[in-house]
Amino acid sequence: MISKQLTDSAEPHMDGGSFAPRHIGPSDDEQREMLQTLGYDSLDALIDDTVPPTIRLGRPLAIHRGLSEFEALANLRRIAKQNEVCRSYLGLGYHDCITPPVIQRNVLENPGWYTAYTPYQAEIAQGRLEALLNFQTMIMDLTGFEIANASLLDEGTAAAEAMAMAYAARGKPGKEVFFVADSCHPQTIDVVRTRAHARGVDVVVGDFREYKFGNDVFGALVQYPTSDGAI
Repeated sequence: MISKQLTDSAEPHMDGGSFAPRHIGPSDDEQREMLQTLGYDSLDALIDDTVPPTIRLGRPLAIHRGLSEFEALANLRRIAKQNEVCRSYLGLGYHDCITPPVIQRNVLENPGWYTAYTPYQAEIAQGRLEALLNFQTMIMDLTGFEIANASLLDEGTAAAEAMAMAYAARGKPGKEVFFVADSCHPQTIDVVRTRAHARGVDVVVGDFREYKFGNDVFGALVQYPTSDGAI
C-alpha cells in the first residue's frame, strides 16, 4: 500500500501503464476492502495509528513522477552513456573478461534468481556437489595434478585457507611464520594478514628469491603469474 502522505499526489505514481501498479501491492478496491476489515476509512488513518509520529517524515517525499519500465530503462541507458570507457592497465587480478551469452542468459538473467520460487534444499545440495566435482575435474585436467580442492570465492580467500591448512598441519610448535611473496596481489596479502592476525601467525612479505627460509617457517605463498603479469 502507498500512503498519499508520502507524495504530493498518488496519481502520477499509479499510472495504469506504469511499472508500479503492476508490481506494488493490491488494487484500490482491494485496499478499501482490507481497510474496512481493519476498521479504517483510509490508509492514512491506519498509518496514523501504527507508525509513531516521532519517526514519520511529516512532509511529502521529494520524488519525481513515476516512470514506466521502458522509461526507466531508457533513462538508465542515457546515464550510462555518460561514462567514459577507458582501457584498463591496472592488472592486479582485475582483468577484462568475456561473458559468454549462455552464462548471461542462464545465470545473470535467469528469473529463477529473483522470482518467488525457492528450490528444495536437496536440489541445491545436489547442484552444488555436481558443480564442485566438475570444477575439481577441470583443474586436475588443466594442471595435471592428481588431486584438486574445491573452489573458493576468490584468490584472497583461497590463500588464507591455504595458510590456515598449512598452519594446522605444521606439526611441532615453534613454526609461526608464513612467508608471502611481494609479487602477490595486494588484496591477497591483506586477506592473509587479516586471517593470520587471529591465529597469531607472523606474516613476512618479501622477495622469495632473497628470503632466507628458517625452521620457523611453516608455509609460503608465491603467485604465478605475478601481480604485474610477470611469468
